[in-house]
Amino acid sequence: MDADRPRLRLEPQRGHRCQSQRHHRRRHRRHESLRRSRHDLGHPPRGPHRRRLPQRPRARRSRRLVPDPRGRHPRHRRRRHRSVDQEVEVVNSNNQDASAATPPVLSAHRLVKTFGHVVGLDGVSLEVHAGEVLAVIGDNGAGKSTLIKCLTGAEVPDEGVIKLDGKEVQFRRPQDARDVGIETVYQTLAVSPALDVAANMYLGREIRRPGVLGTAFRMVDTKEMRARATEQLHQLGISTLQDVTVPIENLSGGQRQAVAVARAAAFGSRVVVLDEPTAALGVRESNHVLELILRLKEKGVAVILISHNMPQVFEVADHIHIQRLGKRAATITPESHSMTDAVAIMTGAKAA
Repeated sequence: MDADRPRLRLEPQRGHRCQSQRHHRRRHRRHESLRRSRHDLGHPPRGPHRRRLPQRPRARRSRRLVPDPRGRHPRHRRRRHRSVDQEVEVVNSNNQDASAATPPVLSAHRLVKTFGHVVGLDGVSLEVHAGEVLAVIGDNGAGKSTLIKCLTGAEVPDEGVIKLDGKEVQFRRPQDARDVGIETVYQTLAVSPALDVAANMYLGREIRRPGVLGTAFRMVDTKEMRARATEQLHQLGISTLQDVTVPIENLSGGQRQAVAVARAAAFGSRVVVLDEPTAALGVRESNHVLELILRLKEKGVAVILISHNMPQVFEVADHIHIQRLGKRAATITPESHSMTDAVAIMTGAKAA
């Protein structure tokens, strides 16, 4: 009975597209026309000129070769069909993972410090890594010095957490910060005018004489301290202090600043904090301080620099922390922002 039935001819319905055979041959899309011809839809061709339709343009094969983070050749088979944007994302993600794997040397989270009804710090956070120069800028009264004092033990914050190498610490006095390798140069310099240069450099860490004279009678080895102070000044490249036996009261303001900076650089093993180190220095002495900061950076020491001198900040800083009205307005880099942008954010004329 099936043989006697007439065979029905299935014709494509009008308005529906039929799938062409060439779609099963996995050819490149450039062989596919921009618009299907009426012949493919089951309609008779209207003319021979309708069959030759414009094709898709050939894709450009030239690509920018990006180095592979796994060390593969740019023409490797597993990289052949990967776009440039994906390569850049892989490199950036690896750099972010590497920076996230190493915790910051010193970090502060949500610090709050009040002086009665006056708010010095209002939830300020800060991070600095090893071998990095972090500049802190802001207008007068923005809370820069208060932030530094809380980080170095001169002030105890009311709220917030301070971490050193990822571990929470509490500094009740400046000596606690010195014991872990954090040295600070405050705006007041913290030098004794009656003592000489060597005694000020070893202030609070005096070297005692060997034997009974040092243990029982607590006598200071002045000769050894002067020899070490001369050697440290020579290593730091400070040429303005030739004689370490001169009292501080006989030195100029720039030379006193050089003594305080040299003391912090000589004993700061992890973090060196400089609060306006070039404020009272001349051009030559300021250049020496900037060179000293770069040398500490090369040694892997983290440096926190507070300064109002924008050219110096943009010359040596890796990141710039902007303080405004006791809060952190933004954290920028010299590559992403200009001096004009930094001043605008600092004064509130521009949002971060």
